[in-house]
Amino acid sequence: MSLLVAKDIAIHFGGVKAVDGVSFSVEEGEVFAIIGPNGAGKSTIFNLISRIYPLTHGKISFDGKDITRLKAHDIAQLGIARTFQNIELFDHSTVLQNMLMGRHTHSRTSFVENILFTPKVRQQERDHRKRVEEMIEFLELEAYRNKMIAGLPYGVRKVVEIGRALAIGPKMILLDEPASGLSVEESQEVAFWIEDMRRDMGLTVLMVEHDMGLVSAVADRVLAVANGRMLAEGTAAEVQADPHVQAAYLGTAPAGEPA
Repeated sequence: MSLLVAKDIAIHFGGVKAVDGVSFSVEEGEVFAIIGPNGAGKSTIFNLISRIYPLTHGKISFDGKDITRLKAHDIAQLGIARTFQNIELFDHSTVLQNMLMGRHTHSRTSFVENILFTPKVRQQERDHRKRVEEMIEFLELEAYRNKMIAGLPYGVRKVVEIGRALAIGPKMILLDEPASGLSVEESQEVAFWIEDMRRDMGLTVLMVEHDMGLVSAVADRVLAVANGRMLAEGTAAEVQADPHVQAAYLGTAPAGEPA
């Protein structure tokens, strides 16, 4: 059974069809990439899965459960974490504090217990700190643990956001352009981490990415979209060779079709 299934999903903003009848499935333990030119609807698909946007029509299932009508705050509790194309961190908090915020969905104590700082609360905080420290070590962020986000290089902040998503302890992570703005060396590190997420953490990875070098290095399957519609699906090489994908990127019509 596929871990994630999107069936004929669509969202229309007035007369604009941002996503229009897209269907795909992601298998457990797979790295699945969505590619396409700017404005293709890639991040909008992420927002539909995350329930930030409501679907105009279609259905999304995760781990056998229909999540089409769930609220956004319920998604993380099911085991879906995500990063954003534009980094969403608290600038005036430390790396450690930002990553601990990723654990809030696992809070199982009441307001009164928190006020009294009961043994249950103390144990929960130890568990949260242990998970976050594991992610700091995994992403080699030890040197930045107690530094404010505002003073960190862009590449480090991108990694911190990935760490905060991993701190949730998800089954699937949605990476929205993880290599955007990074150097070649930093992008290569992202590729290593994605492989480790799958191999060592047993995660399923769904990512949106423009860097085809990264996509080719890590993705098992690739879905190409343009103007909110599906163009092709297959391996990175198969999708890149598809004439409709080439036309979408180059702005030309496929051979044998009118321009």
